[in-house]
Amino acid sequence: MTPLNSRKQILVAESELNRTQAFEDLIGLSEVVGTFADRARSFGSIVSAAAVLVAGLAALRRGKSVDADAKPSWLRKILKGAGLISTLWLAFRSQVRDKDGR
Repeated sequence: MTPLNSRKQILVAESELNRTQAFEDLIGLSEVVGTFADRARSFGSIVSAAAVLVAGLAALRRGKSVDADAKPSWLRKILKGAGLISTLWLAFRSQVRDKDGR
């Protein structure tokens, strides 16, 4: 065997090792992405539950009568805005779930 053939075989073997390592790295990356996606879904569920809670609080606050001349408090404005945001968030999530088929 010539030194050139020997060097060629070493390079082919090294290439195979690199290919195998790249494949294993890709598998590890896909597992990390899967874990990240699961956590994102969990976070989305928490945000959705918080939005429903805020909407419920806003609905309770709306039920109380307030003088027509009184200036609304900043808390009332925040709750009203949060109720609107939660309504939009839930509507958006239901549309996304309909498209995904979930």
